[in-house]
Amino acid sequence: MRQKPGDRLKALVRAGPVAVPAALGRGGITSFKREGDGGTPRAAMAVLGGFRRGGLLAPDRSGIALSRVGPGDGWCDAPSHAAYNRQVRLPFAASHETLMRTDALYDFGYVLDWNIRARRRGGGSAIFLHVARPGYRPTEGCIALSRRDLLRLMPFLRRGTRVRVV
Repeated sequence: MRQKPGDRLKALVRAGPVAVPAALGRGGITSFKREGDGGTPRAAMAVLGGFRRGGLLAPDRSGIALSRVGPGDGWCDAPSHAAYNRQVRLPFAASHETLMRTDALYDFGYVLDWNIRARRRGGGSAIFLHVARPGYRPTEGCIALSRRDLLRLMPFLRRGTRVRVV
């Protein structure tokens, strides 16, 4: 994946001969990711797993099983908490993101290995590949594709697949 020429908040994602547009974080691509900076990490990140909104049928074309998320699922983004950058059960007292959103952004998503296996407090959390907002408006640091394009790329996304941001 490379930044789109002339627009630091958008990118082109390539998978073989296919190239699709993507939204990046509001901070653009960064080599020094920090919690809350809105940057998309410049890194090669492995796909660790996938999720889908509860109630939606998992697309049978996905390369990996997608876990169901519901109203009780969240992701801790509080650097001082022991569960930092981990999925948590709600209610959860520390700062967190709700995985069962009211919009469609997390209808389908993939967890990328940014600051998860080798976790650093404050190094950034919840870096996902997920559905984009209309017009590819910036994310908080994630990579977002149109629903159509994400569904199209699902067969290529398996545990361990590398998403390279350069």
